[in-house]
Amino acid sequence: MPVLFNDPFEALSQFQRALDQLRSSDWLEDGPSGSGSYPPVNIFRKGHDIIVLAEVPGVQRQDLQLEVKGNTIRIAGVKEVRQEDDQASVHRRERRDGAFDRVVPLPIQIDTDNIKAESRDGLLALYLPRAEHDKPRTIAIS
Repeated sequence: MPVLFNDPFEALSQFQRALDQLRSSDWLEDGPSGSGSYPPVNIFRKGHDIIVLAEVPGVQRQDLQLEVKGNTIRIAGVKEVRQEDDQASVHRRERRDGAFDRVVPLPIQIDTDNIKAESRDGLLALYLPRAEHDKPRTIAIS
């Protein structure tokens, strides 16, 4: 039986409000650990440059993909969580696995030719120098 709406725009508006409410709740979280986007990042400004630290435990270097364009970075990859014993049943599962794709806007333009990236002990460090054309200039007053 087809569903009829008196006002389709009102139905779309209600649907959008419901989606917004769902995203702002913690209903989709699997357990008490972790919230927010994956991978979690800390972003620091050091002088003119930006340092990004992302937690990527269990992700192999070859499974990471990094992209930078303008003032945006993209961290994508695949995290695999393996069960040691195929015969064991799962009692609780809090460690997530699968593909992830995170885009983070930055407050500056990046010099894409001089980026450095390191991955060690589950921590990804990105050193993002500020583009010369984006640095503030000192103006001499005559």
